[in-house]
Amino acid sequence: MKIIIVGSGKLVYYMARVFTSKGYVTTIINGDTEECTALSRQLKAVVVLGDGSDPTVLEEAGAREADALLAMTSHDQNNLVACQLARKIYDVPHVVAMVTDPDNVDVFRKLGVKSVFSPTHVITALIEQQTSFDDIINLAPVAEGRVTLSEVILREDSPAAGKYLHELGLPSGTLIGVILRNKHVIVPRGDCRLEPRDRLTLISVPANQGKALRVLLGKRV
Repeated sequence: MKIIIVGSGKLVYYMARVFTSKGYVTTIINGDTEECTALSRQLKAVVVLGDGSDPTVLEEAGAREADALLAMTSHDQNNLVACQLARKIYDVPHVVAMVTDPDNVDVFRKLGVKSVFSPTHVITALIEQQTSFDDIINLAPVAEGRVTLSEVILREDSPAAGKYLHELGLPSGTLIGVILRNKHVIVPRGDCRLEPRDRLTLISVPANQGKALRVLLGKRV
């Protein structure tokens, strides 16, 4: 797989390091001369000095052969242009944009960049869902933020403990996809009985996630 990352900073460095470790052909477009020099020494990646929203620079970076482009600069406008050029001119199959201003998420999607993520949304969700809920292990948005995955642990006093799935009354748009019980993976059905210490993977639409967590864990969420 050939991946182009447009941006600078530690996030770009770590992403490129992960991609190269997996054997992906990785190219970084960065506008800072000193950072380009450092990246070329630290990573097994091609580093191109320039502006990722410039078609000439994208051409030089190999956009015509790229499988994916990630626009990770701190400037939303540049990320939007880079993704649009990659799709419309170079026919890159997968483009992903980071947006600093969460209000721009819908704007990007309306302008044809469907894979958009906002660190602000992610961090806010983590804070809201985890700082007060010790029973929630992790939370991650998927499907462009339209679906959320949460892993929760049932306690002895959790209202869902001891109940069958069909008794829970989970809100619409939510379901329990997997149960991890004593290191055994269970794909549950309605007649599956939940037990204390079960680790549940909850799949939900964001609007109903809180309701589903309260059904499972009670008022402490």
